Amino acid sequence: MSDNGAMALELGSLRVDTPVVLAPMAGITNAAYRRLCAEQGAGLYVCEMITSRGLVEGDALTRSMLAFDDVETVRSVQLYGTDPAYVGKATEILCAEYGVAHIDLNFGCPVPKVTRKGGGGALPWKRGLLAEILEQSVSAAEPYDVPVTMKTRKGLDDDHLTYLDAGRIAQETGVAAIALHGRTVQQAYSGQADWDSIAELVGHVDIPVLGNGDIWEASDALRMVEQTGAAGVVVGRGCLGRPWLFRDLSAAFAGEEVATLPALGEVRAMMRRHAELLAQHMGEERGCKEFRKHVSWYLKGFRAGGALRHSLALVDTLATLDALLAELDPAEPFPVGELGSPRGRQGAPRKRVVLPEGWLDDTDGAGCQMTEDVAETSGG
Repeated sequence: MSDNGAMALELGSLRVDTPVVLAPMAGITNAAYRRLCAEQGAGLYVCEMITSRGLVEGDALTRSMLAFDDVETVRSVQLYGTDPAYVGKATEILCAEYGVAHIDLNFGCPVPKVTRKGGGGALPWKRGLLAEILEQSVSAAEPYDVPVTMKTRKGLDDDHLTYLDAGRIAQETGVAAIALHGRTVQQAYSGQADWDSIAELVGHVDIPVLGNGDIWEASDALRMVEQTGAAGVVVGRGCLGRPWLFRDLSAAFAGEEVATLPALGEVRAMMRRHAELLAQHMGEERGCKEFRKHVSWYLKGFRAGGALRHSLALVDTLATLDALLAELDPAEPFPVGELGSPRGRQGAPRKRVVLPEGWLDDTDGAGCQMTEDVAETSGG
């Protein structure tokens, strides 16, 4: 607990006053969006996932993703990798060259192009490989006093669970905390997250456990912490088109009763701020193009007509955006029916998890020697 009675999250030497982490999401959690969310409330805001090999080999796209806002005092990056040497070297580069204060390792991504190569949510099945990667990263970060955390899922499917072993290995290798998404790789983003697995992991390890999955409102975060004993929460899809969720989360963890129900006028102002920040970081044309994907999330449940939505989804200048936003009714109340409803991708469970040949035959060794891609873009 902090001095004002609110919960705080301790990750090694790093203290996060509000125990809330913005999950890295490809194409979403760039510097502009992280700044927007940070303006709303306290927490830890993680950069889009980058690949260790891409960073080590100086890939231009990978390096370009490591852009930070001027006010971003705590730089947090999620790293993906399947090769211990690459992950260790990438960790060192992030600490020495980019001044990061926190590194998260992704072992939760369910995307077939990642699991096919033994990465993401598939990797914890290889306990020896997982331990080696964690050891290399923690060792590389230690001289810089940078905490390393990891994100994972329950397992490959209900018959191949890995989260308890992953938690034990994380603790043994000096990882500062482990985040658990309460779904299997096979579930992807479908169905309901299993919060009981988060509670089980909390009872299994001594390091902080962060809970992830189905946090759509601040009340969900409080309920998760109460039900599971988690040290904090990781929020992904719930904040799409709703950066003010971090305002609610900050208030909720400080013991205040709050649920922001912004009228369309406030949402309109948030949309304008988001586009402005994107333009600052990327240039106006690219920033406006990047903004387009967010329009439907911001306007979900509001009455804005189809033609206006269509025009907003084609916006190419801030001046055009201003003209279109002016057509939205600022007095329209927030659609309360949207509260608690899923946002972003959901889909159906996968028929099977795509894995390298022979992956399931051996749980302890490194198994197949995987070739790590230079660039992957996903999340967990």
